Amino acid sequence: MSASLSIVVCAGCGAAAAPGDPYPFRCPNAGRGDDTDHVMTAVLEVAGLRFPADGPVNPFVRFRTLSHSYHLARTHGLTDADYITMVEELDRAVAQVDGHGFAATPFFRSEVLGARLRFAGGGVWVKDETGNVSGSHKARHLMGLLIHLEVVERAGLAAGRGAGTPDLTIASCGNAALAAAVVARAGGRRLRVFVPTSADPVVLARLEALGAHLTICPREEGVPGDPTYHRLQQAVREGALPFTCQGPDNGLTIDGGKTLGYEIAADLASAGAEPAGSATLDRLFIQTGGGALASAVIQGLGDAVRLGALTRMPRIHAVQTLGGHPLERAYGRLLERIGAAPGSGPLPDSGPGGRERVEEALRYAATHRSQFMWPWEEEPRSIAHGILDDETYDWLAVLRGMATTGGTPVLVSEETLEEANALAQAATGISVDHTGSAGLAGLLHLHREAGIGPEERVAVLFTGVKR
Repeated sequence: MSASLSIVVCAGCGAAAAPGDPYPFRCPNAGRGDDTDHVMTAVLEVAGLRFPADGPVNPFVRFRTLSHSYHLARTHGLTDADYITMVEELDRAVAQVDGHGFAATPFFRSEVLGARLRFAGGGVWVKDETGNVSGSHKARHLMGLLIHLEVVERAGLAAGRGAGTPDLTIASCGNAALAAAVVARAGGRRLRVFVPTSADPVVLARLEALGAHLTICPREEGVPGDPTYHRLQQAVREGALPFTCQGPDNGLTIDGGKTLGYEIAADLASAGAEPAGSATLDRLFIQTGGGALASAVIQGLGDAVRLGALTRMPRIHAVQTLGGHPLERAYGRLLERIGAAPGSGPLPDSGPGGRERVEEALRYAATHRSQFMWPWEEEPRSIAHGILDDETYDWLAVLRGMATTGGTPVLVSEETLEEANALAQAATGISVDHTGSAGLAGLLHLHREAGIGPEERVAVLFTGVKR
């Protein structure tokens, strides 16, 4: 492979990472005070690629040709066999730490949920991530980063960048920290974890058992934003590498998360009921806190459409709680920019100038971040604590996903979150937590308030196991 089949560019300002840059994590123009939303994004050159119709159960092997880390490895002397061996070695190390490695997770139609919501020809599909490494989808993001770091070292790209192996660091209250600790332990790397005072003692004990170095971060009077995130940024300035699930701090975290979208696309494309390549979903509900999950799934499905595995994108619905909803607030600002009335539903994506108005508004938002995204003024509170980020860090990619597919954000109450979690467990037998079933809460709410056609095919993600 003589030329890379992917490039890393900033979605906000367009700056491209230098070829062979070992750490194209953060835009070089970030932090200059220009109010641009700087997020480095791996973009595929689809003309030279095909979507893997089948392959190994390990998603990081099966979908390797769609990964920037793979393209980096191939352009710097590693063969395909070298890369596969490296991933399989890392996966065995993960299995030694967590009991099992990575494999495709179940994606199935729930007859009980379909009947409960009175779907006829359509139905409800569930992507179950609760049995994934460390019990959530988060490990996908971090495994992708670990693979990238291994490529950098094996290709000799980190030579001359200082002695020793840099610490890794993450800010999280639960699933992301656990995933990072498992993956970092498997890779033999030191991990610093910044957690809030409200962190679950069971989670803290597991983190310590995995060898993570913990710092508890209380909120400071008069200082807006998540204190753990502030400490993360400080650690990165001091030389640690961001081992995070926040795209602005490490854009390549999205690359590993895209495997979730790829798996959904592969299952839909191979569905026996329809010709390969013609199957899709009508709607997808994604619980959204910091936004990396939604961003990754949106981009993964988008890649599948561009590669011909799916005919179109589903409508994307980002689900947030009434206790904190910075993304929904940003969507309202986007409506104002376009001139649409609040609560008017999907943004105009058809008709005279409709798509152009949406694109213009998105371009404006990308360079006027502070008008759309800022920390929630009060400490967010909800039983779905895993989506209570003060900011939706990957907000712009998720706004774009909703705006260009005809989707909308959905706000859910605590009562609906409780109802959805009880229904999820009763209908599927899956031990999913309240955060992990929040997408189903969004489906319940929208089904009641706006109506969803009985012929529609909708999907939810169960993303975290009840601990």
